[in-house]
Amino acid sequence: MPKDPENNKKEVKQGLSRRGFLGSVGAGAVVAVSLKDTAPARAQEIEATGETATLQLIINGSKRKVLVEPRWSLAYVLREVLGLTGTKIGCERGECGACTVLIDGKTQYSCMTLAVEAEGREITTIEGLMQGDKLGPVQQAFLEEDAFQCGFCTPGQIVAVEGLLRRNPEPNIDQIRTGVSGNLCRCGAYKHIFNAAEKASRLKKQGGAS
Repeated sequence: MPKDPENNKKEVKQGLSRRGFLGSVGAGAVVAVSLKDTAPARAQEIEATGETATLQLIINGSKRKVLVEPRWSLAYVLREVLGLTGTKIGCERGECGACTVLIDGKTQYSCMTLAVEAEGREITTIEGLMQGDKLGPVQQAFLEEDAFQCGFCTPGQIVAVEGLLRRNPEPNIDQIRTGVSGNLCRCGAYKHIFNAAEKASRLKKQGGAS
């Protein structure tokens, strides 16, 4: 007895669905096995080629001797080795500016700088902008102008403004925009950041925080 055409279509549709599913599972299993076999070998290769070097870094005016691997970024060493967690790590590819520090007075992304490149150079982090137990003028200006929301980008923004004011003590608004253009604020507090930069310029001219 011939099958009902509609039932036949359902069977064909279900059969294709099952085959597609089983095919996908099979392919996934092959990939999983491949990754399982190769991952340990890859990890062993990385571990086997690891080397260390002793560096003397000048951070916030103090000399610090640290043992590092040549591949470690300055951001990693600051945070994970020295415990200076004010420097934030965001994108890790030189786009967000959260990791900005000063090296020889100039702003630089510490995530894109190897620690070995910074040996013997003057490194200033957000912690180094304090004046004893008091906030530095740029930090104070950010506080007074409410120039942050979530605060994650704030250390990098403050260091960027500090670097700008060291180069140009009295920047106009366009120069301020350019000076912090490498620092992203996902909360969009740019107007307050610009206001803080202007206030920081005045505070520095007056000789410190208000």
